[in-house]
Amino acid sequence: MELGSGLEQIVDLGETIIFYLMGLASVVALAVFFERLIVFLRADQKTEIIMNEVISKLRESNISSLQELSEKYPKSVYSSFAKFASDYYDRGAESLKELLESRSIEIKIFLEKRLPILSTLGNNAPFLGLLGTVLGVIKAFNNLGTLGSTGAEIVMKSISVALLATAAGLFIAIPVVMANNYFTKKAKVIFQNLDIITKEILATYTYHKTTH
Repeated sequence: MELGSGLEQIVDLGETIIFYLMGLASVVALAVFFERLIVFLRADQKTEIIMNEVISKLRESNISSLQELSEKYPKSVYSSFAKFASDYYDRGAESLKELLESRSIEIKIFLEKRLPILSTLGNNAPFLGLLGTVLGVIKAFNNLGTLGSTGAEIVMKSISVALLATAAGLFIAIPVVMANNYFTKKAKVIFQNLDIITKEILATYTYHKTTH
């Protein structure tokens, strides 16, 4: 069955919209990637050095010096977390534990902000490209039915455009998924390090209470 001129125009419009959407998706993905990259680079700077300093000061029971780390590394998530712990250190073991867990959740929300955008784009870009391919194939077969063998060149061009939509979808999805996995992994490591600091702080607090 041949497409009517109205339906063919809809197919053409659909192809155009899909390519525009994929272009928009790539721009959004790049914007989110660079924004999150800056956030993670700031939050996770000099991790090994800061972690060693924090743990060393806690094991020396030098709680007051944790304030200095915050001034020395103002953008690090670990130094700010340690400062937060020192600010509320005298609240009691249970209260301190709850406060540190609450602070960890706040940091988790901050770091994972906008990552669902990358996940959504990475999961759906291939389907968007596939939709463009389906529309292109419909158009190609319509041209084949209308023009017959004399329109072979037009048909092949339609198919090539259709396959380009799938390629564009994969071209967007693959790096977006890789970026999302990278940030998710970095966030997981940060949460694990914060858990280590939390345990060190609570262990230091318990030691103080049992020896004084």
